[in-house]
Amino acid sequence: MTQFPGTKYRIELVREGTEGSVSISQKPLIGAKSVYQYIRAGLENKDREFFVSILFNTRLIPLGVNLVAIGGLNYAVVHPREVFKAAVLASASSLIIAHNHPSGDIGPSKEDINITNKLVQAGKLLDIPVNDHIIVGRNRYYSMAENRDM
Repeated sequence: MTQFPGTKYRIELVREGTEGSVSISQKPLIGAKSVYQYIRAGLENKDREFFVSILFNTRLIPLGVNLVAIGGLNYAVVHPREVFKAAVLASASSLIIAHNHPSGDIGPSKEDINITNKLVQAGKLLDIPVNDHIIVGRNRYYSMAENRDM
């Protein structure tokens, strides 16, 4: 085996199990409402923004939920590298991104639309499509795909 100079890296995906109320579904999640019901308990009633990605296999069965960022009261810093890192490691065929609005208002902000478009473009480059962006409020949700915002 050839030895290379410099620092060596090893990448591994560690399954941490279920956390909180989000459990891994064994059936496909079809449509925004089923995705909302799947992640609702993990995102509602938080005092700051949580941004997650739900990773899917080819049959739209969730492989897991990746916590991408925890932000402040009305923002979370999200970078495509962090969104797609877990998707690549899990061999996800697609993903849906989601975050909460602690205010309960589910309307997307200009920043929400901008990061969605940026992530959709990154997904196209990586051949890991972003199927939707769900915003979770109090007992309701907003789907950017259903509302043609992406």
